[in-house]
Amino acid sequence: MTAIPSDTAVPDTETRGLLRLLPASARPYALLARFDRPIGGWLLFWPGCWAILLAGAPGLDAVRLIALFGIGAVAMRGAGCVYNDIVDRDLDARVARTRDRPLASGRVSLKGAWAFLIALCLIGFAVLVALNWPARWISMASLAPVACYPFMKRITWWPQAWLGIVFSWAALVGWAAVAGHVAPAGLLLYAGSILWVVGYDTIYALQDIEDDVLAGVKSSARAMGRHVRPGVAACYVGALLLWGVAYWLRRPDPLAVLALLPMALHLGWQVWTLDPAEPHGALHRFRSNRTAGLLMAMAALAVGSAG
Repeated sequence: MTAIPSDTAVPDTETRGLLRLLPASARPYALLARFDRPIGGWLLFWPGCWAILLAGAPGLDAVRLIALFGIGAVAMRGAGCVYNDIVDRDLDARVARTRDRPLASGRVSLKGAWAFLIALCLIGFAVLVALNWPARWISMASLAPVACYPFMKRITWWPQAWLGIVFSWAALVGWAAVAGHVAPAGLLLYAGSILWVVGYDTIYALQDIEDDVLAGVKSSARAMGRHVRPGVAACYVGALLLWGVAYWLRRPDPLAVLALLPMALHLGWQVWTLDPAEPHGALHRFRSNRTAGLLMAMAALAVGSAG
């Protein structure tokens, strides 16, 4: 079977074996949607899962909603990546880590990228119509911030904050899908998730600092400079405090807040062991947020099922 070109083997590609099973003509589209790097889908999925569990969705309803949010996360994360690459195709060509992306390198045409984007959005739409109307309206309200995100790195030093707004939106949708509205605890869950995203995406951005300087791309990692570790720590502490209040509102019991301890220890490990000068280590700690999301989900399940 034909091997995948070496220029697609970026450091954070995880499932090269699965890509080799695809027809050669389909592989650039899978790479365009980052299907080879599933961590992004997980990170988009977790806030919605947390909201479903913390809001107390009963048994089969929780399973149904979590499955829908999983499908939606994969499709919409893929759509977001395609849209981002359409907007950034010229910028990507000037950054070493991104110049070989399918659109920037010419392996996928602009017309083909737009067609693939529409197909992914149709999958997301199918998930949307399976939700209740409050969740649908909240989902549709995300379209504006999603559309604006690719431009943030050009106009602000904190595009990670905008990414947090976008990547955490599922928390609002998930709560509404269960309760028909978003309670204060759901808003706090969402706010904490934004800070979590800023923290982990700042870690991710450490890989690109040198190229970002040359290309004029702004990021929180560049803004924090030599204060990256305390900056990420502040984001994580803020997230834990907001989540702690959300858990308390859901179940006013010290044990509910203690459910966050495994998550707190994991985030603490990320900060304590982070070396801003070591890109591979930064990538490893960024990826570990898949585990962090699972720890948070277990805490949400414990509090939501007992609340």
